Amino acid sequence: MSGPLLTVPLLEVRGLSVDIPVPAGTLRAVRGVSFTVKRGETLCLVGESGCGKSMTALALMDLLPRRARRTVGALRFGGRDLASLDPGAMNALRGDRLSMIFQEPMTALNPAYTIGNQLEEGYRRHRRSSAEGARARAVHLLEKVGIANAARRLGQYPHQLSGGLRQRVMIAMALMCGPDLLVADEPTTALDVTIQAQILLLLRSLQRELDMGMILITHDLGVVARIADRVAVMYAGQIVETGTAEEIFAAPRHPYTRGLLACIPIPGRTRPGAELGAIPGMVPSLVGTLTGCSFRERCDQARAVCADDPPLRAAATHEYRCVLT
Repeated sequence: MSGPLLTVPLLEVRGLSVDIPVPAGTLRAVRGVSFTVKRGETLCLVGESGCGKSMTALALMDLLPRRARRTVGALRFGGRDLASLDPGAMNALRGDRLSMIFQEPMTALNPAYTIGNQLEEGYRRHRRSSAEGARARAVHLLEKVGIANAARRLGQYPHQLSGGLRQRVMIAMALMCGPDLLVADEPTTALDVTIQAQILLLLRSLQRELDMGMILITHDLGVVARIADRVAVMYAGQIVETGTAEEIFAAPRHPYTRGLLACIPIPGRTRPGAELGAIPGMVPSLVGTLTGCSFRERCDQARAVCADDPPLRAAATHEYRCVLT
């Protein structure tokens, strides 16, 4: 196969917004987000807590809270228009070709059902598999993610597993049907450093084996440096900078991105006990009408023109929203 088909992204998102009615008005949780993901590529969504990363993921999966309203210019996955799918068609796609690892496995896993029940249910539905086939697939994937005595684990309940094991079960569950795109929302949150490294290596290995596209959501730039091909930096519901991992770490353009990187100690350069960087102030309220650069109240390079909407500047694969050149 050659020609234009090879350049079509696995996922294309253009102008995605999520609005949520609240007593004070309308919360602009996600504002005009656009990005693409290729097959086999890892895109990391990074930013502070509350910047819209998880809401973006839920909007992609059509799992938003009941009162939330999603609007989008284009939302295409594997050539299909996700925005036009009815609930039945989306249910058939979700968990099959499009899968998600949720942020907290203790709440994402149902405490009333065994691990085996929860792993096998989706596979039997999407693949029309027998109980024996689904069980064999579950055992295989539990072993694949590094869980010993996999067959015995199928009869256990979530509370009987450690945090690291629950996270591995979530990964196995997301991979049961061999998805084309995996959305991983903070998959290493609350895990110790050793387990975190194992989970990241596991995700990278499985991604290469299955040739999956992956969206990894995190606020940990150390995780980003180890696994990302491209990075999208979010602030106040917007993507303020995108680029390859090398571009973002070597030559960040947006003041917010530079502020995030300044908060990280650098081995061999940051003296023990030295004061780390910090971004002053608070994330602004996203309720009501929003204008101008949302970061201007916290930016040490802000000027009067920042009260206007910042332009989108682009140089090859590197884009950022800022008046600074």
